[in-house]
Amino acid sequence: MDPNKLQFDSVRIRTHRPGDMGMVIYRHALLYATDYGCDERFEALVARVTADFIDHYDETKDRCWIAEVMDTGEFLGSIMLVEDRTSTLTKTAKLRLLLVEDRARGIGLGKKLVKQSIEFAKKSGYERIELWTQSFQLVRVGDGHESWKGPGTAEIWELKL
Repeated sequence: MDPNKLQFDSVRIRTHRPGDMGMVIYRHALLYATDYGCDERFEALVARVTADFIDHYDETKDRCWIAEVMDTGEFLGSIMLVEDRTSTLTKTAKLRLLLVEDRARGIGLGKKLVKQSIEFAKKSGYERIELWTQSFQLVRVGDGHESWKGPGTAEIWELKL
């Protein structure tokens, strides 16, 4: 076993607190710029999502989880579950801003963050969860914004609860 490899039992997942949204924006901006060639317009999009979360936060319907190293507080990832305020047919939640840092990949953290979101959605009375995602394939494409690397495929995934 590699002593430098992060182990899941050294990870804490907690709800957000003041200052966390800045880190979520920062880490998304850096990772997507480095890995996918996104510019500051992507950062602005993430900032709008986090601002909307804060402005409309209802602890019975919305949640943001932060994953961090227990001993140091080092940021390892995040995920949000928010009410879809545009849906008129069912109680729908949106899964937003899932991110797992490179050093925390492969230990089940992403799966745990999604599972925690699904459990919260069920307890909150949601009937379905939507996940909007971009297809970043081998050529690292985006969603058509000229700042990204060509036309990509937007996908919406749905989970009925």
